[in-house]
Amino acid sequence: MHYRTLGRTGVQVSTLALGAMNFGAIGRTTQDEATAIVDAALEGGINVIDTADMYGGGESEEMVGKAIAGRRDDIVLATKAGMPMGDERNHRGGSRRWLVTELDNSLRRLGVDHVDLYQIHRWDPSTGDEETLSALTDLQRAGKIRYFGSSTFPAYRIVQAQWAAREHHLGRYVTEQPSYSILQRGIEAHVLPVTEEYGLGVLVWSPLASGWLSGAVRAGRDVTTSRSAFMPERFDTTIPANRARLDAVEQLATVADEAGLTMIQLALGFVTAHPAVTSALIGPRTLEHLHAQLAAADTVLSADVLDAIDAIVAPGTDLAPHEKFDTPPALLDPSLRRR
Repeated sequence: MHYRTLGRTGVQVSTLALGAMNFGAIGRTTQDEATAIVDAALEGGINVIDTADMYGGGESEEMVGKAIAGRRDDIVLATKAGMPMGDERNHRGGSRRWLVTELDNSLRRLGVDHVDLYQIHRWDPSTGDEETLSALTDLQRAGKIRYFGSSTFPAYRIVQAQWAAREHHLGRYVTEQPSYSILQRGIEAHVLPVTEEYGLGVLVWSPLASGWLSGAVRAGRDVTTSRSAFMPERFDTTIPANRARLDAVEQLATVADEAGLTMIQLALGFVTAHPAVTSALIGPRTLEHLHAQLAAADTVLSADVLDAIDAIVAPGTDLAPHEKFDTPPALLDPSLRRR
């Protein structure tokens, strides 16, 4: 396992980080299975565990808390807030009212007195940067969080938040957590240049593109990944974007074979090769998945392999742009772009 400094924090983190979204109902993972995954991840050199309040309605945080009991100080523990937690309209977003309440809920579920990194899960258009950053700064000063960051923010919102922190003399986001893979390279054009400019640590999620780059999705085979069961439209190859992904996967499989790599090693080696990326978040559902992904921990791709990838999926290109989560709200809601 390799380690890098998380932005400008001085904290050393593993280049592979354990994402816990699959713990509980989402991945049908029991507590014993989750604990075994955490055990094996730590043994393999991973020292970052990332979860969120909304994963399983809090179930993931509870399972992570039980799995790390007795060894909290050896782990860089991250969680997130901001996505809806039920139907109550104020149980979401980036308001002071909600963040103060929900952090206490997360700490209770995790069984800890602080988290190392608290992230705003999505940009909240209804809440000003000063409001959110002020609440996070106070929570940091209270010792409940060590650092705070953003997740899946558009590049211009990352910049706006940095300027708001400076203007109002508040703590700033020190990390960003975007989606990034060989098949979704759009952040290379806008987000990653901004994170480099401001010295943010970058923890990328979905480096295996929801299973497309796991080796399980190939032409002529039935798709049986767990994601395909509840997101069938993302794997329907009659859809042009999915057909383009499958064509790219077939070409990438040839590159991997010629380099003596698995598809997972190719995929994880690619995202961790970018100088702006600190860690890649892996989300294993089973121990078998984890071991296959840990095998990529020391993968370093040659320039020839990286050039071959660029020839298949051009830098800055998203093969499925409709699946991005950082689209400005006015492009999604007509009422926001019409008088």
